[in-house]
Amino acid sequence: MKKEQILEKLGIGMLNDMQLETGRAVGTGRDVVLLSPTGSGKTLAFLLPVLQRLDPGYKNIQVLVLVPSRELALQTEQVFRKAGSGFKVSCFYGGHPVSTELKSLSDPPVVLIGTPGRIAFHLEAGNLDESGIRILVLDEFDKCLELGFQDDLDYIIAQLRTLGQRILISATGMDEIPGFTGIRDPELVNFLDWKAAVPKLLLKRVDAAEVGREAALLDLMAKTGGAAALVFCNERATAGMISRLLVQKGFSAELYHGGMEQDERERALLKFRNGTANILVTTDLASRGLDIPEVALIVHYQLPLTAAAFTHRNGRTARMKAEGTVYMLSEQDEDSAFLGEGAVTEELSGTFEDPVRSTWETLYIGAGRKDKVGKTDVAGMLLKKGGLTPAEVGLITIMDRCAYVAVAREKCEAVIRLLTGQKIKNKKVKIEIAK
Repeated sequence: MKKEQILEKLGIGMLNDMQLETGRAVGTGRDVVLLSPTGSGKTLAFLLPVLQRLDPGYKNIQVLVLVPSRELALQTEQVFRKAGSGFKVSCFYGGHPVSTELKSLSDPPVVLIGTPGRIAFHLEAGNLDESGIRILVLDEFDKCLELGFQDDLDYIIAQLRTLGQRILISATGMDEIPGFTGIRDPELVNFLDWKAAVPKLLLKRVDAAEVGREAALLDLMAKTGGAAALVFCNERATAGMISRLLVQKGFSAELYHGGMEQDERERALLKFRNGTANILVTTDLASRGLDIPEVALIVHYQLPLTAAAFTHRNGRTARMKAEGTVYMLSEQDEDSAFLGEGAVTEELSGTFEDPVRSTWETLYIGAGRKDKVGKTDVAGMLLKKGGLTPAEVGLITIMDRCAYVAVAREKCEAVIRLLTGQKIKNKKVKIEIAK
């Protein structure tokens, strides 16, 4: 498939400079080290040239993509699938049924995406035939090291004896490349100082000394009037407390952190993406590796411990030349190291309107990709049998055994009544509000 066809399927008009340079470098067949900021489009940068190098006549794993988190693994898989290349792609990660992965390996994918722990497990168990893997992609490599995956990466790479190309991707620079990667004399594609990728951020300080952080946050969220926002906390317990507070006060908020079950995290992200929630309260887990589009606001409920963490958090907004606003709640002068020049103070005096709930609600439908259910099937059922108009149907997400769809909140209960007992692809399905 030609590059232009893939870009059309992905809805992308043209590649940026970093993606073009990465494509050229990967196309040479040499080892490549790509350094580029968060939000600059690194997944697409390696996806396109890698797809061009696949052999359609070889029906086994040719490419292994290692990523630090389940969420990034799933998102990378979705991009590969949306590209519509015709090559089979699979995604392995902790919490995913091993039986499902073994079934996938019985008809091996051409591209395998996975977290280091799960891929190491399959190699140790002898489940995975690595003999045909020619390309290794180490995505978010710096994050993998930060999360302690070095031993798993070392083990995995040592088993890959047929590699012809290694691609290492990082959002931060490195003094030296660890020897266990096997990377020798790579072509360096360094866009860390790329001005086009530097976020256009408006930094604002919120003085919480008098009223306290909780009250200041509630006023700020009311004042910003429902704009999509990420609220960062340093601890899981704090994030949970703030999420519950926002919901109690009438805001549409979801919680996301590493202590939650995988399905809970996926639903939280899904509701944030489809507009059911306009606030995502999180830890630094969400500062990198998540595809969260159109986030207008970053709120540091607690400032991070390092400048690097501050940069990664802020990289969730102002992506790809857009603009964004960053708020820092401060009770003292703790934000002085992060403010820099040009920061302004956000005034929260006065009264603000009550929170307006999101106009969307998320429905759970008990059938998915493994049941041969697609987006058109879900949309058709909602429009023909659920009595909805196209404007009342939002983002549809199809998963292996279920689907989620955003529908107009005011029509939600009526839709559930109309669709109770209905079938999709000749299967009676459960339909309810997603918890």
